[in-house]
Amino acid sequence: MMQSSTNHVLFIGLVWPEPTSSAAGYRIVQLVNLFVERGYQVTFVSAAQKTERSYHFPKEVKQINILLNNETFDELLLSICPNIVVYDRFMIEEQYGWRVRKNCPKALTILDTEDLHFVRKAREESYKKNTPLNLHTTEAKRELASILRTDVSLLISFEEMKILADFKIPPSKIVWLPFVERDNLNLINLPGFHERQDFCFIGNFIHEPNYQTVKLLKSTYWPCIRKKKPKANLYIYGSYPTQKVWNLHQPKDGFYVIGAVDDVNEVLQKHRVLIAPIPFGAGIKGKFVDGCKNKIPNVTTQVGAEAMFDEYWNGAIANQPEDFCNYAVKLYEDENFWNESVLNGEKLYAKYYQNSIYLDNFWQVVDAIKANVESHRNKHFLGEILFYEQLQATKYFSLWITEKNK
Repeated sequence: MMQSSTNHVLFIGLVWPEPTSSAAGYRIVQLVNLFVERGYQVTFVSAAQKTERSYHFPKEVKQINILLNNETFDELLLSICPNIVVYDRFMIEEQYGWRVRKNCPKALTILDTEDLHFVRKAREESYKKNTPLNLHTTEAKRELASILRTDVSLLISFEEMKILADFKIPPSKIVWLPFVERDNLNLINLPGFHERQDFCFIGNFIHEPNYQTVKLLKSTYWPCIRKKKPKANLYIYGSYPTQKVWNLHQPKDGFYVIGAVDDVNEVLQKHRVLIAPIPFGAGIKGKFVDGCKNKIPNVTTQVGAEAMFDEYWNGAIANQPEDFCNYAVKLYEDENFWNESVLNGEKLYAKYYQNSIYLDNFWQVVDAIKANVESHRNKHFLGEILFYEQLQATKYFSLWITEKNK
């Protein structure tokens, strides 16, 4: 058995991250880089297949393909002996948590929620069926159990912190850590109001809220905007568009579906206004953080801007189609309103995404729990009970699959 490093962190990825495709991929790469900067030895593993868009980690990060429901993962754990394990979403903790606890019982376990999946799913159900929101779902039971079983969970949205408080999750089990940006904004050298044209939307189409947003743009919002701005166009960008997304492409209406792009910044700097009438979702929307960085204001809904603003926003927030369209046109025509919105984006970026307080707090929590994992778990014994009882089913189901595969 290899001697355990005091600073070795193992990331178990749901997929190999694609930061140019999704905010989730961008987020997990940020976390990896934070641990590298902190001097940790980092190993990233995943049972998924890499794609052409998968991130190329620096040489400091060891990358290993693992097999699902296979004892070789136990051997890997024993060989590297990580003292921190980061689960990329709760499904990964369900799959691998029992193996980590069996082989590395003293390792600090961190769940990166990305966003609260049960919240997004419940809002989707409410939207599609036009029924009252119900957060007390099977997905909620699974995700909340995973939060209780791990030593600490990372939340990207302060609204989701409030939701977990309503579910009586102890504050000492969660840490608010939004996107951690390193770029200093320099809006002076970016294209200005008169150097930009047209509207745009960007989003990964594996993510259902993005598809529903584009459907709404095509059916409701864009016809209204184009009636007022008949020479303007709308460009739809995003990875993994399905045929139903391509079917929305309609050049005669100024509605262009472009698909994946390699450089999000280059695309956003071409256009004047980002429009995103997001009907449901959760977490923080990476498209709006990118918008702040690239001097493009937006119009979105209340749920789209959730947890990303307080007294100001880099554009406008509107839930009603008529108000939304009026704001979109105003941003497109009114240079003063556009410049004011861009500056608001710079303030938001500095306040929420460059604020070192969040990162300092994260390291304080990690260091404190790592110093005495057993004491932390004794204070949260419900998580230990859940681990003991609930994960037995996952464990033995996985072992059954392992034997069956043999």
